[in-house]
Amino acid sequence: MNFLKKNQNINLLIVSIIPFLIWGPFFPDLIVSLSSLVFLFYVIKNKNFYYFNNKPFIIFIIFCLYCIFVTLLRAEDKSLSLEGSLFYIRIGLFCCLIWYLIDQDKNILKYFYYSLVTCFSVLIIDGYFQFFTGSNILGFPYSGGRISSLFGDELIMGSYLSRLFPLLFALFLIKEKNKYEIYFIGILFILVDVLIYISAERTAFFFLNLSTLFIIILIKDHQKFRLVTFLIALILISGLTFSSDQLSNRMIKGPAKDMGFAKESQSKNIFTPYHDSLIKTGYKMFLDNPVIGHGPKMFRVICKVEIYQVGIKPCATHPHNFYIQLLAETGIIGFSFLFISLYYVLYCAYRQLKSIVLKQKRYLTDYQVCLLSGILITVWPFSPNGNFFHNWLIIVYSLPVGFYLQSIYSKEKSTKKNI
Repeated sequence: MNFLKKNQNINLLIVSIIPFLIWGPFFPDLIVSLSSLVFLFYVIKNKNFYYFNNKPFIIFIIFCLYCIFVTLLRAEDKSLSLEGSLFYIRIGLFCCLIWYLIDQDKNILKYFYYSLVTCFSVLIIDGYFQFFTGSNILGFPYSGGRISSLFGDELIMGSYLSRLFPLLFALFLIKEKNKYEIYFIGILFILVDVLIYISAERTAFFFLNLSTLFIIILIKDHQKFRLVTFLIALILISGLTFSSDQLSNRMIKGPAKDMGFAKESQSKNIFTPYHDSLIKTGYKMFLDNPVIGHGPKMFRVICKVEIYQVGIKPCATHPHNFYIQLLAETGIIGFSFLFISLYYVLYCAYRQLKSIVLKQKRYLTDYQVCLLSGILITVWPFSPNGNFFHNWLIIVYSLPVGFYLQSIYSKEKSTKKNI
């Protein structure tokens, strides 16, 4: 089984997941599933378990097995729940596959970088075209103050850009570049930040700037340049806010009212009334079965039961918060796996900051800091987000993980000379 070693076309197949993410979950999930199965077959046949013999992957497999156990024990709709728990294993396999492919051919780093740059450029051009003309190049309208670009009816363009920009910047840091490419990445960030803001995706805007601050504080190279581009983006955004009542209401006044900072506020909440309702419903479900929960993907089923319902709209496919979803569906045990991930990211950030303050050798490379900032977006607890077991989302979330695993565990780690 030398297919993975000899046929470099699989690299191009994996890289193609980036543009396919724009068109929906089917093709990316197909690529992830098939390539992960091929990789698993290769590992078993060659008895090469090196890429599975690490703490993150072992913990992940334990989590998946635990979810299957909860499904069989508690889930009301076992087929739906099993779909979420059993097939989740492919995500861990895919992360290890990315690690393996980088080890075999460092050119995949270059392929990923240019694939991301191309997709970002297309979305930026199309997004601004939609904003200024009223519709994008495919005819999808700009209505209600929300830009979707090539995502059509799905208002997730900002989520795509914000969650993958840290990965793009990480790959930028380790490639050979000239000063024009440095200016290009700075301009790209400004255009992305402003575009996400005018798309009115508040969570995506928060996440992009959270990861940017994380990077500015903890990296060594291009720190001043990143700070300047960040400030330029904020100045432009401030101008847009003062010139547009629609943006001001959506991005500033609305959240301020929901969080209790406006005079007309009736209560203080971190989340909107809708999200707050779902979170309280999820918490009631957790209190009813706090140890192991109700089973993966069971929020959409259990929330229909009246005794759990709280607030104005207490039922949806998920509670729009990973931590509440895992508490409700997998109990405190499942929740602890995600909490461990958050603790790890914050611990690494602390060690990195400590090494900077004490002027010691950096705990992490700049490349690793950027990848961790992408992971931080996923495990950040105080914000609304999507379904933890959703195909499209988890593929986007897991991409930085494969690169990060390779950077810390590989015998031949990525350096600036790799691409």
